[in-house]
This record gives sequence, C-alpha cells and structure tokens, in this order.
Amino acid sequence: MARMNMIEAIRSAHEVMMEKDPTVVVLGQDVGYFGGVFRCTDGLQRKFGEHRVIDAPISEGGIIGTAIGMGVNGLRPVAEIQFADYIYPGFDQIVSELARLRYRSGGDFFSPVTIRTPCGGGIHGGQTHSQSPEAIFTHVSGIKTVMPSNPYDAKGLLISAIESDDPVVFFEPKRIYNGPFDGDPEKPAISWNTHPKGEVPEGYYTVPLGQAVITRPGNDITIITYGTLVHIAIAAAAATGVDCEIIDVRTMAPLDVVTLTDSVKKTGRCLIAHEATQFGGYGAELTATIQSECFYDLEAPIGRVAGWDTPYPHAFEWQYFPGLKRMSAGIINVMEQE
Repeated sequence: MARMNMIEAIRSAHEVMMEKDPTVVVLGQDVGYFGGVFRCTDGLQRKFGEHRVIDAPISEGGIIGTAIGMGVNGLRPVAEIQFADYIYPGFDQIVSELARLRYRSGGDFFSPVTIRTPCGGGIHGGQTHSQSPEAIFTHVSGIKTVMPSNPYDAKGLLISAIESDDPVVFFEPKRIYNGPFDGDPEKPAISWNTHPKGEVPEGYYTVPLGQAVITRPGNDITIITYGTLVHIAIAAAAATGVDCEIIDVRTMAPLDVVTLTDSVKKTGRCLIAHEATQFGGYGAELTATIQSECFYDLEAPIGRVAGWDTPYPHAFEWQYFPGLKRMSAGIINVMEQE
C-alpha cells in the first residue's frame, strides 16, 4: 500500500485508467507539458504521448465541446478545468449538449466525459479562485456530481467516474490536496502521510458512485457534509465533546438518501455543512430531503453551516470560511434546541 496525497492519488487514477483503456485521453490547459496547475497530470504526457494528453488553449467552452465530440466518437476523455471558477464558459456545452445527449438521441448516443476541476477556498485565492459551484451541476439532469474528501476516495471515485458511461463533474477541494484541514488556519499544515485515508493502492480499484459513507459513527447528532468540511466536522466533534455521526456525501448526484436518513432517524438531530454560499446551496436540497423523510424523527430544527452569501473575500477569507469555530457553534446550536 502506497502513501499518497490527493494530487498523487488523482494522477495515479489517470495512469491506471490510461494503461487499462487506450480510449482514455486527457485534455485541458497546461495538463501536458507542465502537468497541470496543481501537477495532477504531471508526467502523463511524457509516458502516453501528446496524442493522449493534450494541451488545450484557454477556452473552457472549447475544451468541453471537444471532449463531448471525443466521447461521442468512442473515446473516454478526462477534461481538466484549471479552477472551478472558470467552468462557466463551458456551462452551456455541459448543460445543453453533454447532459442531454443520451436523452435527446433516444439512447443512440452518449458521451462518457469526466470533467475534473479544483474547487473551494482556504488558499487565499480570492473571489476568482475559491468558488464552490457544485450545487449548480446537481440541478442538471443527466450529470453525476462528485467531491471526494481524501486520497483513497479521490482515486477510487475518479476511476469510477472515468468508467461511467454518463458524464461526471468531479470537484477536487484544493485546500486538502496535500493534507487534511481541521479549519484552524493558525495551526501548521499537516500532510496525508499519517492519515489512514492517505494509504492508497497503487493499482486498480473503485469507490462506487452514489454511495455516501459514515466517517465517524455517533448517536447524538448527524452531520452531513462533503469535501474539506468532513475534516472540520471531525475536529468540531472532538472540540465540543458531542457524539456526532459524520457522513461524507461523496456523490452529490445521485444522492445516497438511505445512508443519510437512516442516520438522522437514529440521532434525531441534523446539521448540514458546506463551503459554498448558503442561499440556494446544496445544503438546501439536503435539508428538504431530511425534512421530508425524517420529519417525525427530528427532535430539533435542521441546522446549516455554510459560506456567507457574498463573493469569496480575499481579505476576510477566514471569516467567510466555515471553520472550526462556526462548525462547533452549529453543533451546539442544534443540540440546545428542542
């Protein structure tokens, strides 16, 4: 078993699939010669050639459109958008073409495109390098939406995404590329080297799409979250002393409703957390689902912890970011209500 950070795990997923399946190709800005802005594709062009690892111009719409055409014609493209903030120029291609292709052709055509993109803040990226737009894509029928929280899941989920015949938008929380983050920016950064989820098989394996996982069992309250905030929730549980059951959603669409509702029916309390802005965020769909399925089991209103409804502020990053203090306060607030 090798030790990998999330960057290395994502790169390993690419390499495993490119060796296994000659139809897998990679395209995006700087993915080849430079190995990607975060080096997730480093070395792939040297190993597999320029015809399979393609440096694209700065045109997100062109990257996605080209990937769709590749997919229709028998390839399995993995397109990288350098930052999730830049995915919007390709949004029309994703929504109007990629997501609708199988439906509008009556099942005659499909395009198995995986779109990888780093998301989230915590790196002083400001308003144009820190966004978390995952909720926008969960609203679109025909797209699977994924966000891992650790290297093991990142590799297994990415392999599953590449093998899926349906398009997948694969969000990568860049704050935890190199190590877990407990939400306290004053602490020294730590790596994945000593974390159990930093142990990643070097070969082929999958983590199924559409399955949430309980990362910490508990009995007092269910925290439903994903990405970076999984680790902040774990830290907040320790800080508050509350016996929290923490669920990592992993795949936001399709959603594993059973795992979520079984937990809330057991604990009777629920806190939903994500980094994206609260209004219209993915937490609203989670809240509606829990309220509908667990109404008679809830002992308190569902709580929410999220980013503020503003652009991501560079100067006030840690006031915006739902860190350890806000997560802990959210837990206490739900526990004190009746």
